[in-house]
Amino acid sequence: MLAARPLFSYQPYWAECFGTAPFLPMSHAEMEALHWDSCDIIIVCGDAYVDHPSFGMGVIGRLWEAHGFRVGIIAQPDWSSPEAFKALGRPNLFFAVSAGNMDSMINRYTADRRPRPEDAYTPNGEAGKRPDRAVIVYIRCCKQAYPDVPVLIGGIEASLRRIAHYDYWSDSVRPSVLVDSGADLLVYGNAERAVVEIAHRAATGVPLKEMVDIRGTVCLLRELPADWKGYDSSRLDRPGPCDPPKNPYAAEAPSPSCAIGEPVQQGKAVRLVPIIAGGRHQYIRLPSYEQVRDDPVLYAHAARVVHLETNPANARALAQRHGDVFVWQNPPPIPLSTEELDAVFELPYQRVPHPAYGAARIPAYEMIRFSVNIMRGCFGGCSFCSITEHEGRVIQSRSEESILRELAAIRDKTPGFTGIISDLGGPTANMYGLNCKSPEIHARCRRLSCVHPTICKNLVTDHSATTQLYRRARAVPGVKRVLIASGLRYDLAVRDPEYVRELVTHHVGGYLKIAPEHTEAGPLALMMKPGIGAYQAFKRLFERFSREAGKEHST
Repeated sequence: MLAARPLFSYQPYWAECFGTAPFLPMSHAEMEALHWDSCDIIIVCGDAYVDHPSFGMGVIGRLWEAHGFRVGIIAQPDWSSPEAFKALGRPNLFFAVSAGNMDSMINRYTADRRPRPEDAYTPNGEAGKRPDRAVIVYIRCCKQAYPDVPVLIGGIEASLRRIAHYDYWSDSVRPSVLVDSGADLLVYGNAERAVVEIAHRAATGVPLKEMVDIRGTVCLLRELPADWKGYDSSRLDRPGPCDPPKNPYAAEAPSPSCAIGEPVQQGKAVRLVPIIAGGRHQYIRLPSYEQVRDDPVLYAHAARVVHLETNPANARALAQRHGDVFVWQNPPPIPLSTEELDAVFELPYQRVPHPAYGAARIPAYEMIRFSVNIMRGCFGGCSFCSITEHEGRVIQSRSEESILRELAAIRDKTPGFTGIISDLGGPTANMYGLNCKSPEIHARCRRLSCVHPTICKNLVTDHSATTQLYRRARAVPGVKRVLIASGLRYDLAVRDPEYVRELVTHHVGGYLKIAPEHTEAGPLALMMKPGIGAYQAFKRLFERFSREAGKEHST
């Protein structure tokens, strides 16, 4: 079994003596009120600062604060000059840059490449408050302001662009954002473990560029490690059309062996190797940026290999040459335990936007201020979706008690609460508490989806934990109603009719959001979505339980 250092086991940094800030400071005046002469870490972000566990800047900032670091925030700075990036002075350790809760290009443009009229993460929804490719632009400004200060990048924009990637906006394959931006280190996915270790190492004087061995990070190497065993990616996946899915539980996974650019040799079986073999660490060498840029087949091949290496229990490091350097992706972070996840969600958030915004309305906050995130991750593996690539396939669930405490905090602290909880959910509403029934099986699994083309026989589909959570949430004093607004996996829901009954009877506000993007077999198969038959089965249950409850619902 994988083991990780407990998230809150580090000796706090000396600045712990300053205590907890009401809000992480966004100005020198706020720093002075806290008796700070400087910040240890300055977060630069494309979103307005909302001190809430649904906003990454608030989570990471409060987590660093809990470890004793003084954290300041520069939110939505003017990128026309470096002056706005000097607002809090020079950070003692590093800048931490994120485009925000959304990729900046998706945030700014529609699928037709037309500018969006509103930015939900900006006061009053004002558009144009962040640049295109915000991570790259912000780093340039940070380096102009303080050339000697290292820069850490993270968030979904950096996470999804961590290796060579197709860029829809330019219709081209771009290099890793780590190469493009000049950043010193990249964190991907849910990065609590990585950012805590990075901050503590930086506090001891270790440069970010030398932190090459932290899970959940991507760095640049001039040479590949000589004491690691490397495998060409084509030993694990044949470039070209996909074969039917292989049994992920087989002792051997047959795969033709070839080197990039060499003819495929048919019929040779290759054993998928564990992370450590004979005492040697292992990595997979992907086709280079230049190769995937020029060859769509190799691009598709590299993308498949990346997705095969996402299980924290068996993923290997990945290396991809970009010119004269290698982009080195360490294996994914070890998921947080329930206790650790509870602690992260129960840091001292104010649960409101920073007072500097006054009465301005921030649409993204308005949408989530009465909702509770109960879990992370998604094992759906849908081919069009970023959740699995960013958060991973392992479901990380909070405890019932922690969720109930957050409901009470909303009741007691959130302005305007009327007794209606708008959502108990996450990436998928009904994956709470669902994971592989066997740690041993999960440790070997490389299946891209636990529910496609069929639901894995080893997946727990019992929704009783979610049903019990809903019942307890409704019973919290002051809570009048709990709605479910997150998308629902109906192919899972039909496995537990009692869950559907509970949902329909108590938690549907007239309409229920479910997750089919199309109804045709071809597109559904390409998206790795369940067929329309699963939807029809769910619809029958939904209508039956609606009639029994005397409710008029629509699907």
